[in-house]
Amino acid sequence: MNNLPTVTKNLLIINVLMFLATIVVQGRGIDLGDYLGLHFMLSDRFNAAQLITYMFMHGGFTHLFFNMFAVWMFGRILEQVWGPKRFLFYYLMCGIGAALIQEGVNAVAYTMATEGLSPEAIDVVVREGNGVLQSQMNYVDPQMARLNITLNSQTVGASGAVYAILLGFGMLYPNQQMFIFPLPFPIKAKYLVMGYALIELLSGFANNPADNVAHFAHLGGMIFGFILIMYWRRKDRGNGYYYYH
Repeated sequence: MNNLPTVTKNLLIINVLMFLATIVVQGRGIDLGDYLGLHFMLSDRFNAAQLITYMFMHGGFTHLFFNMFAVWMFGRILEQVWGPKRFLFYYLMCGIGAALIQEGVNAVAYTMATEGLSPEAIDVVVREGNGVLQSQMNYVDPQMARLNITLNSQTVGASGAVYAILLGFGMLYPNQQMFIFPLPFPIKAKYLVMGYALIELLSGFANNPADNVAHFAHLGGMIFGFILIMYWRRKDRGNGYYYYH
């Protein structure tokens, strides 16, 4: 840990501490994810701070492990190249960008779910839907079920920022050969990033609620990351700096 750059190390520590805090307070009947996870903007449990806090919450050990592994593996390289201030700004802005994209996707889902529903049915979901989900159940009516998920579920995890980190590594070192399980041969970083983006795009449009993954948030992180990197490239080249390979 002593050899890790400052921001990368602190991101790892904060995420682990938040995960442990979630477990501790859960034993006391407090759902920290419900307070700090990202809710849809029309939910009565939404607040603007969640655009940041959600990326420090995780849904389980595996979720935390793989996200932090990517931060450790690729984030430290970006921080060494860009410096701590730029890397932290990139991480947070891409995480916020992912949240904004997710909010937009939820707005579309809300519009589609309420189309054709009676005001009475919508009111039932608003009043009782959270309790239904807490009981590990949902409504039989598919539109009410979709509306309930949109209004009363939350998005957690650093994945939007992590996908931006993967994009950043792929743009800085596009021809770097990487071994990715289960492929028996190396693949260039640029193709890996494009492959991840394509998978997320297809998975997002597949709209399978059972996978419980915010695919468009991942894409949102990559989109904001691409915009930031292209802006910095133009700015840095204008100032005579060349950081990209």
